[in-house]
Amino acid sequence: MPNPVLRSIHVHPVKSVAGYAPGEAAVEPWGLAGDRRWTLIDSSAKVVTQRQQPRLALARAETLPDGGIRLTAPGREPLSVAVPEPMGTTTVEIFQDKVEMVPVDGQVDAWFSDYLGAEVRLVHLDDPAHRRPIDPEYARPGETVNLGDGYPLLVTTLASLDALNSLIAQGDHADEGPLPMNRFRPNVVVDGAAPWAEDDWKRIAIGEATFRVARPCGRCVITTTDQHTAERGKEPLRTLARHRRFGDRLVFGQCLVPERTGYIRVGDAVTVVD
Repeated sequence: MPNPVLRSIHVHPVKSVAGYAPGEAAVEPWGLAGDRRWTLIDSSAKVVTQRQQPRLALARAETLPDGGIRLTAPGREPLSVAVPEPMGTTTVEIFQDKVEMVPVDGQVDAWFSDYLGAEVRLVHLDDPAHRRPIDPEYARPGETVNLGDGYPLLVTTLASLDALNSLIAQGDHADEGPLPMNRFRPNVVVDGAAPWAEDDWKRIAIGEATFRVARPCGRCVITTTDQHTAERGKEPLRTLARHRRFGDRLVFGQCLVPERTGYIRVGDAVTVVD
């Protein structure tokens, strides 16, 4: 088995919106630089994701050099959005957390609302170092997270995806496979590891950074959403329920917490420390 390497990096500036794949990225304590610092909310200030709006998969966001973002979506003119001035905050509900975030101007709200056919607002996480602690069951004092589902980064492996696709091919919905990795919206994808090897990782090093493996990543309905059409099927949840159930979670990938920050680059060795 060859030594594992970092095959790709994925940054999603807006939660649940398509992102981009840079050749390198800075690892910050709360996640990759620029990753999941923006999110849409509804009229009651609850976070809106592909769970409610699968068409978010067809929109795309890319970070600009000044920290702002450029948005594109089918049928919409591209729109550049500057980082808003922190003149005031809105209390946003993201799962069980209440987090203060900075609203963006109404032009952006109208752009997304028209696209989705529903009233939404865009907000920005201005201070990831202090706004949202990681679940204390898996965190150390002072550790925080961006707007990911709970942890700073998600790692997946190509070998495990191949193994999952082999299982899908044997099931009742084989016509839905093979699935691409974008169904799982990882931050870092590893090549050269054995299938499901990540289940046993406790600490890994990539480039200048090291990470603690906090827990397996439980998957939701977003994984059944085709990221190119926004249509939903049964897989991979049907197959994960049969073969990858860990307690009450259907698992694919592992959640990471940075222990040492720095740059990671495609082609970097991935070393299993523990």
